[in-house]
Amino acid sequence: MKDKHLFPWWAGYLLINPLRKLSLDPEKILVNYITEGMTVIDAGCAMGYFSLPAARMVGEGGKVVCVDLQERMLKTLRKRADKSGLSGRIETRLCAPDRLMIDEYSGKTDVALAFGVVHEVPDETAFISDIAHSLKPGGKFILGEPKGPVSATHFLETVKLVAGCGLKHESSDEFRSCRTAVFRKP
Repeated sequence: MKDKHLFPWWAGYLLINPLRKLSLDPEKILVNYITEGMTVIDAGCAMGYFSLPAARMVGEGGKVVCVDLQERMLKTLRKRADKSGLSGRIETRLCAPDRLMIDEYSGKTDVALAFGVVHEVPDETAFISDIAHSLKPGGKFILGEPKGPVSATHFLETVKLVAGCGLKHESSDEFRSCRTAVFRKP
């Protein structure tokens, strides 16, 4: 994909619309991977469509590190977390265009998520490498990309790219609005 663009912050409100659950339900996707006490990274979290359900799943002893390039997305996420009583489980983090800035989580993350974001980053390999580096052995990476802007061919190329960064492809699934793949760090 040649045309990389940053999803506008104001359109983030479309992503948190409750009707979106009809085509993409975060709880159903995450329930088999996230348990209490885990550390989860939501890379490209936007306003927290996946972050808040993940925070409920990790419980009081867990943490969700929400990373985004846009402060306005993170600001709205913090407000939503406060309103939901989940702010103690969520850490927001502003990243750079070329780095996730999560070095202190190297080898400490149980699950990392990236939904609708890999196709937008300028350097997909660097992005995925940061995620792979953060995972502990046996940790999972859940990749999701929207069908509209990301063709099936490009999604398969991304799956190969992730595998090339040292993560083992375990499964793939398809939903009405997106394709997903799950990987494990050996």
